[in-house]
Amino acid sequence: MKRFNNADFRKSDVGKIVTVYGWVNKRRDMGGVIFVDLRDRFGILQVVFNRGFLKQEFRLAESLKNEYCIKATGEIVLRDEEMFNPNIATGEIELMVSDLEILSECVTLPFNVYDEDAEINENVALKYRYLDLRRDKLKNNIILRHKIITSAREYLNSQGFLEIETPILCKSTPEGARDYLVPSRINKGSFYALPQSPQIFKQILMVSGFEKYYQIARCFRDEDLRSDRQPEFSQIDLEMSFADEEDIFAITEGMIKKIVKDTKQIELADFPRMTYNEAMDRFGSDKPDTRYEMELLDLTEILRDTSMNVFRKNIENGGIAKCLIVKNNGDKYSRTDVEHLTDFVRIYGAKGLAWLKYDNNQFNGVIAKNLEDEKLEWIKNTYGVDNNDLILIVADKPKIVYASLGALRTKIAREIDLIDEDKLNFLWITDFPFFEYSETEKRWKAEHNPFTMVKDVGTIDDPKHCISRSYDLVVNGYELASGGVRNHRYEDLKKVFKALGINDEEAKLRFGFVMDAFKYGVPPHAGIAPGIERLVMVLAGTDDIKDVIAFPKTQSAQDLMDGAPDVVSDKQLKELGIKIDLD
Repeated sequence: MKRFNNADFRKSDVGKIVTVYGWVNKRRDMGGVIFVDLRDRFGILQVVFNRGFLKQEFRLAESLKNEYCIKATGEIVLRDEEMFNPNIATGEIELMVSDLEILSECVTLPFNVYDEDAEINENVALKYRYLDLRRDKLKNNIILRHKIITSAREYLNSQGFLEIETPILCKSTPEGARDYLVPSRINKGSFYALPQSPQIFKQILMVSGFEKYYQIARCFRDEDLRSDRQPEFSQIDLEMSFADEEDIFAITEGMIKKIVKDTKQIELADFPRMTYNEAMDRFGSDKPDTRYEMELLDLTEILRDTSMNVFRKNIENGGIAKCLIVKNNGDKYSRTDVEHLTDFVRIYGAKGLAWLKYDNNQFNGVIAKNLEDEKLEWIKNTYGVDNNDLILIVADKPKIVYASLGALRTKIAREIDLIDEDKLNFLWITDFPFFEYSETEKRWKAEHNPFTMVKDVGTIDDPKHCISRSYDLVVNGYELASGGVRNHRYEDLKKVFKALGINDEEAKLRFGFVMDAFKYGVPPHAGIAPGIERLVMVLAGTDDIKDVIAFPKTQSAQDLMDGAPDVVSDKQLKELGIKIDLD
């Protein structure tokens, strides 16, 4: 028997005898007639029970409650014209039921699954995730995810890529986030690691001669969680041999353009490019949201010789001074509001937030009383300051200035509604620093990954000025993808490890198998890995990654539905040769 979807039926189906399945979305008892909105994944079909037609089925229908799972057989009939429902695809017809079977009943729901705007405690929603997924918002996000992956596969297959799976149980090669470790029962005392990415394996596939690889890759990172991060996630992982940045940009843009056209019916223009230094200088972030203006403006030189110590001393000590100008919205920020903004930038290490207001053709505020007139005039004329403008200034180390003002820019844009939510602004960020100094570990670390090629091999011994051939794809303030041209030269790779403080013995221990592979004719190659969840987030218009994952974890990496992570039995631990010490 053909399986019908509830939303498939139209006027042309009148007279057909069909069997449908689904959940009771709503029941309306009109005395001699009972109407049930029967829901499946595809939509709603109204099914009708007539007391005078089938008394037994009618009595059974009287017992139906919301979310009962049922099977109904009957005839498709035309609704009375005054009963047409234009809000659903099946609004002109209904099913006159001749046979009803209750497949399973439903107890009282822990929350309202029918009200999309209902405020539901997040922990309750996650505990009963299977019910939350019945709501249209989450259901549609999961469907969108499927469409995105399908579109990506179609595109990459058409471009000659092969989908190849790489191992989930891998060797631990920690560099960056912490690994999730899996103990081996057969080899007691040894551990697998869950992959943070398929990075090494896909590079080895290039050595193997699979010139174009991709994978819908599951990745795992034991790191602190945020609204756009989860301990396990998926990415469209790809790698190409005999390729450089331009090849990766072309393939990735082609794929993203197809995905957006297939899912949102939007034609995207070519993606602009911006260097890391330009992004930081203009936006204070290497993942800038370019849907609105309000860029960082430089005040370093004009404040270098000011009498105000708060600015001059920071600059003398190698710092910079930058500002944001909140155009035509100064009246929305009281002194108390600015104090709250000051507290906000302190989160990012700033010691304070200086401010000026321009109104009635003059500057106001404490800074205005102490800053030289000619410098105020320079600021006004250079940056076009006008009435009702608010100027916010941070002077500190560059890293602190960028971090604090970059975050403040985003915060203010949301507060005063500067963001056009309908825009999709994709942007390539290039020329990242190869090394990043870790203050906690007191050593240089790779900004992206150690297998990225440097622009100039001669700069490897000069970490501050070494630029990598890495790139990020950014959209609307999110890092969507990260990649790079790989370092395929064995000797250059050894130089990078040395600069990272990894000696030959340690390099062999951690990366020996890939370094050995690089001795056997490795081709030049490059790759990238767009994050699926972040792309779904952007296209779905949500800012919480949990909204696009069927079964997500909490901010403390717990699954409230199944109780993971959980303790295991002593027997299991003994089999693994593991003792627990919580002291």
